[in-house]
Formats: sequence, C-alpha cells, structure tokens
Amino acid sequence: MATLLLVRHGRTTANASGVLAGRTPGIELDETGRAQARSTGERLAPVPLVGVVTSPMLRCEQTTQAILDARSSRPGVWTDAALTECDYGQWQGLTLKDLVKHDLWPVVQQQPSAVTFPGGESMAAMQARAVAAVRQRDAAFEAEHGPGAVWVAVSHGDLIKSVLADALGMHLDLFQRINVGPASVSIVQYTPTRPNVVAVNTDAGDLAWLADTSTKASAEAAVGGGAGTGRSPSTRS
Repeated sequence: MATLLLVRHGRTTANASGVLAGRTPGIELDETGRAQARSTGERLAPVPLVGVVTSPMLRCEQTTQAILDARSSRPGVWTDAALTECDYGQWQGLTLKDLVKHDLWPVVQQQPSAVTFPGGESMAAMQARAVAAVRQRDAAFEAEHGPGAVWVAVSHGDLIKSVLADALGMHLDLFQRINVGPASVSIVQYTPTRPNVVAVNTDAGDLAWLADTSTKASAEAAVGGGAGTGRSPSTRS
C-alpha cells in the first residue's frame, strides 16, 4: 500500500495572534512557522516522495516550498482545492477569545458533526471532501508508483484531524481528542483491509526509515504487535 504523510502548515501570523484565519487570503507563515516548515522539510528530505499535494492557501504553499527546498530532487506537485481550509463563514477573521463566547462554540467542542458555521461549511462536509480527496490521491499514487509509494498532503489542522479520525474509525464528534500541531507529520496507510495509522502529530524524529521498503506495513495487523520498523528508540518519531 502507499503511505500518506499528512503535514500541517507551519505557524502563521494569525495563529500567533489568536485569529481564526479560515480562507482569508494572504495569511503567511511567521518566523517561527518558517523555521518549523524548514525543520519538517529536513525530516522529509531522505524520504523518496512520489508527490506533494497542497491546499491552495498561501501558508500551505509556503510549507510545501520549504519541503521542496530541502530536497535534492523535486517530486511532482499538485494543488487540490479539496484540501483547503474549512469554510468558517462569519467566524473567519474573528479572534478565538471572542468565538469562545459564541453559542456554537460548545457544539464545536462536543458535537462537531452537528456544526455548520454561520454562512460557511459544515464540519461533516469538510471531513467528507477531505477523506475522499486523500483516498483518491492515495489510490492514484499507488496505481502509478506501486505499493511502496510515499506522498505528502499539506493541509490544515481541523482537516487533518478529520482525516485521522476517519482513519482511526472515530466518529467526527471525537475528533477534538486529536492534536495536530503546526508543521507536524502524521502517517496513514490505506491497506486493503483497513486504514493503518502509523504516527500522529510528530514534530521531531528521523523519517528516513520510510525509504526502506522492508519496513512497509502488512495489510493485516500483526498479532502481538509485530516487529515494528526497526527504528532506534533515539530516533523514533
């Protein structure tokens, strides 16, 4: 099976100031976010990527560029609107300290499947488009490059959390239990049997083991936990 690396964009000026950027154009990585993206690029540099697919938002494009800048050879790069940020509607551009006072805030926290943002998108619709997009891309990369294909999707926090929740078999109402930090790397494999969640929210550690085809997971779960990838504990993500 192919291997999907879900990368959240680095920290932005909006993140740093507590503003819900949403789809506001022109939101850039701040200095910390640029450093985070470079670090992620360095982690991914040894991994033989067959492609990078990015949200069209500037912060994701900048993170994608940092990943490409760290590489000796350039994989194919695509922009996919299905990986764009959730449409937060009238919430977009507001501060989090104001949004916590909104009647909808507790629902976002406790029952996100019931949330449709005023003038925007439902969280269920966001998850549906995101999961469909990554599964279609994953199947296409595997068909073209074989079961050892490794590719990257650069996207946004809530969207990545929703994809991970689906892969974990969790209801969307539980997805707030998952943390996805800026420039973090999460790893999912869509096996013929079930999704295999290899890692969640890693921001350090060696990823060179992904270049070793002998460490690819089986479609079947190993009874007893299996032998793992052979990574040293000192370099484990």
